[in-house]
Amino acid sequence: MPVISAPHAFNEGQLYVDLEPIYGRSLFLKCEGFNFAGSIKLKAATEMVETAERNGVLKPDSILVESSSGNLGVALSMIAASKGYRFLCVTDSRCNLSTRLLMKALGSRVLTISDLDDNGGFLGARLNYVRALCDADDRYVWLSQYTNPGNWKAHYRRTAPEIAQSFPRLDVLFVGAGTTGTLMGCARYFRQWHRPVRIVAVDSAGSVIFGGAPGRRMIPGLGMSMRPPLLDESYVDEVIHVEETDTIRTCHRLARHGFLFGGSTGTVVSGAMRWLAEKGDERELTAVAISPDLGERYLDTVYQSNWLQDLYGEEVMDFDDSAEDSWAAAPPPTRQESRPPHHP
Repeated sequence: MPVISAPHAFNEGQLYVDLEPIYGRSLFLKCEGFNFAGSIKLKAATEMVETAERNGVLKPDSILVESSSGNLGVALSMIAASKGYRFLCVTDSRCNLSTRLLMKALGSRVLTISDLDDNGGFLGARLNYVRALCDADDRYVWLSQYTNPGNWKAHYRRTAPEIAQSFPRLDVLFVGAGTTGTLMGCARYFRQWHRPVRIVAVDSAGSVIFGGAPGRRMIPGLGMSMRPPLLDESYVDEVIHVEETDTIRTCHRLARHGFLFGGSTGTVVSGAMRWLAEKGDERELTAVAISPDLGERYLDTVYQSNWLQDLYGEEVMDFDDSAEDSWAAAPPPTRQESRPPHHP
């Protein structure tokens, strides 16, 4: 029976969902949402905070500040509350309302940026605000998830070994790309492993991480409007870009089978299934994809019909497996069928 005194001391790392019954193709989805922060970002947040403490960067009067579209902000809010630090999260208007409310409930301040940067995103404006804040007040400590090696080291030390332990015959790993901390940590680990593993990065269409043209992105999590400083493309074998409409359809397909996952997971699974359909028939592969979080924080976006229709149109609601809802159109039972059985 686990007994903990700090919330970041618990993190379930060995739970996988077999997606073959849903998709007809073997893919094991590593679920990283079962901790008190609700996402894989707990690992990076813990690594960066504890490294800053060991190096004497964090002091009792320090104020943590970070730019985040959501999940890292929640993880840092939780750790700051546990350790007695103050925390300011600089986010933007794409951050889910539930995520902002959660950070505030944990005692953090949340500042929402609405100005776009030169690439049509918010990241540049968020970073400029954080830099100006740190220059003006030396109490602020910016961990900088975009440049901090603790971001990728957390996954080199924990996430990748967890996968290796469960799948000693792993052939291909699908990892979503944002700051690329998870991607780089896992890729570096498996580059040194006892057998070759194909590393496939999954990015959002409209992201410029791998040099693509910038475009509108409304679902937070994956993708960036600048090239991540942590990225080393020599560790990446392939890149797949996924349209947000495919992300949404994948999320809803999984939900209709009882698995409520976040937008990043929908993107990764969509990209992985496309890759497996194109290349996975060559031989039987052991394939794993990483699910960063669960879906509760996306109920007012990815799972909200008005939000979807306003941004993507009616066609986005035409989910591939809608035939499975045939029960909804079934006629009601007749009066006789609905009458309780007679007992003499």
